[in-house]
This record gives sequence, structure tokens and C-alpha cells, in this order.
Amino acid sequence: MPSRWEQIVVDAEDPARLARWWAEALGYRIVHEAPGEVEIRRSPDELPGLLFTPVPDAKTTKNRLHIDLRPDDQESEVERLVDMGARPVDIGQHDVGWVVLADPEGNEFCVLASRRQ
Repeated sequence: MPSRWEQIVVDAEDPARLARWWAEALGYRIVHEAPGEVEIRRSPDELPGLLFTPVPDAKTTKNRLHIDLRPDDQESEVERLVDMGARPVDIGQHDVGWVVLADPEGNEFCVLASRRQ
């Protein structure tokens, strides 16, 4: 039997702060919080989740794994996320149909165009 995808672990300088940021960005909720880790999910019994754990150093290079978001309205979602503290980043994507942003700790993620476009 194959494994089940439980969660993605995100290294963070401030796990609680970053977990709360992503929970707001995704419409998720905190399902577990303990010293040193915070997990968010869409609902307590729905997998996968994002687990934020502490690391002592700041992020220094491009992510090897990132999240792609697909909103109904790309432009509005990018504006909302930037208003929340995300920032546009250039990772060499050139002229593409998605927008690359970084969360408050610099982790890149993409906001894709709506499938309806």
C-alpha cells in the first residue's frame, strides 16, 4: 500500500508567525500548536497540512519545493497577499502566466492564473 501524504514541513525563524500568515493566506486553521511547531490544515481532519518548525538561520537560496496557488482572480489574490506582507520576487521566470511571490520569511510561491482564463 502506498504512503499517505501527511504534511509539508516548513522551516521558519518564527513558526507561529509564519503559520498564522499561511493560515490566513489559505483560509486554513491552526490544528496543533506546541513549543517549536505549529500545524495548519483546511480542517482538523483534512490532510495534508503544513507544519512549521523552527530553524536558527534565515532562508538564503531559492526553494527546491514551493506551493502553487490557483485563485479565481489572480490579480486580486496577488494584491491581497502583498497587502498581507508577501513581496514579488524574480527567480528568472521571465514572461510567464503566473506571479512569483515570497512569504514574510522569503519562501517563494506562485500565484497561477485562473483556469477560467
